[in-house]
Amino acid sequence: MDRIDALKSIAAQAGRGDLHFPTHVDATLKLQRALADPACHIDEAARLVQTEPLLAARTVAIANSAAYNRFGNDVTNVKAAVARVGFRTLGALAAAVIVRQLASEIHDPALRAKADQLWLHSTHVAALSQVIARRVSFVDPETAMFAGIVHEVGGFYLLSRAPEFPGLLDGGADEWIEHGETAIGRGVLLKLGVPAPVMGAIEALWNGMRALPPETLGDTLLLANDLAPVPSPLLERDPGIPGVQVGATIDFAVGEGTLNTILQESEDEVKSLTAALA
Repeated sequence: MDRIDALKSIAAQAGRGDLHFPTHVDATLKLQRALADPACHIDEAARLVQTEPLLAARTVAIANSAAYNRFGNDVTNVKAAVARVGFRTLGALAAAVIVRQLASEIHDPALRAKADQLWLHSTHVAALSQVIARRVSFVDPETAMFAGIVHEVGGFYLLSRAPEFPGLLDGGADEWIEHGETAIGRGVLLKLGVPAPVMGAIEALWNGMRALPPETLGDTLLLANDLAPVPSPLLERDPGIPGVQVGATIDFAVGEGTLNTILQESEDEVKSLTAALA
């Protein structure tokens, strides 16, 4: 089976909801659904979070990041961290754990390197989306961060299936964009129960249409994706190709300042969020 046929096969399976997840992903999906229940109390949420050590560690780290800890008062337990970040951020962190778990069974060094780069790209996009939403586009920052975390989940699923299809990753970005990115990404996002507004923003990213300055969640995600210093390994192109956006060249007026001044002022927040997620 050649690469395009393999991509089409995986995409068709994803479209039918026939997805192969590691066992611990299913367990975290159940945890995510429990946390999303409006009746879930903070004590129960903290108990549930503590059943997943990675989620517990990420929750405390995010709560102590510059974006959430404005006054330098560190929290030292999960319940206090949950109270500080809120349930929506907690849902985003659960999604981050799921995304990482998709790549946990990858043992091939080359595939593992791609998965690590893809996650680093995702953490930058998530952190930038949160800051851009809060200070530029004025859409919900927590939803924007969630969109950044999950926007490449189809890519992680592809990497998790790559050992079954020799040569699956040998082609260029164009084949992934045409035959896999949208179909596979949509299928995995639906499986994860991603809300419609986030699905719409990621669809906008796939379509590549946005406004500057950003006005919508989709615009916010697209801008963060362009600004991310680490590219997706599935979409890397020759920088000399016309139309390839260079993040360092993007700037525009925002109120009395510019995008670049806002990003400079928010540099510590972006770094701390990226580090906490990574």
